[in-house]
Amino acid sequence: MTHFDDADRDLVQSSRKGDFAAFEMLARRHEQRIFSLAMRIVRQRQDAEEVVQQTFLSVVEKLAGFREESLFATWVTRIATNHALLLLRRRARHHTVPLSDDHNGDRYDDIPHPEYIAQWRETPEQIASRHETRQLLSEALDQLEEKYRLVFLLRDVEGFSTEETATMLNIGISNVKVRLLRARLMLREHLTRQFGDDSTRVSPDHKHE
Repeated sequence: MTHFDDADRDLVQSSRKGDFAAFEMLARRHEQRIFSLAMRIVRQRQDAEEVVQQTFLSVVEKLAGFREESLFATWVTRIATNHALLLLRRRARHHTVPLSDDHNGDRYDDIPHPEYIAQWRETPEQIASRHETRQLLSEALDQLEEKYRLVFLLRDVEGFSTEETATMLNIGISNVKVRLLRARLMLREHLTRQFGDDSTRVSPDHKHE
């Protein structure tokens, strides 16, 4: 986000003085990134568009209080993430499992062992450089249970701290850590099934022998 720094700062200062054109330019600089973030979280275009609208309405309302202690890009990302999560919570009212469910249910001793264990045919660096890997990771992420998917998105994709993630999701710090570990293990197993060398596969019962 560093390439936004100087121009964002100038645009923020002009926007605070009532320069609507400056605010429009500021919004355009971040609109596509915020839409992409919203799509990753809410996964429906109409909802993502709503998140973008609500985000920039909030920016208008709160811009005077933005202290520039963080980058504008970081600040607007946090606002957008909160709006996206609020939208998911509205959805969750119609389902049996809320986003912040089971504060005591995430324990390290409940983490399942991987079922598919094998050496990868290529190095992680080589795999990461392949065009198809991002799509495979996205598909794998979509298969995760919502509470694991969100923690992985906030921590490993968006780069929020454990504490920020816990606050946004209204769960404990320990829950964030366990859910993140679960998400990483499940994603790694999914990718191992795609990129693993089946000739090196070992039984989970024999992995420590």
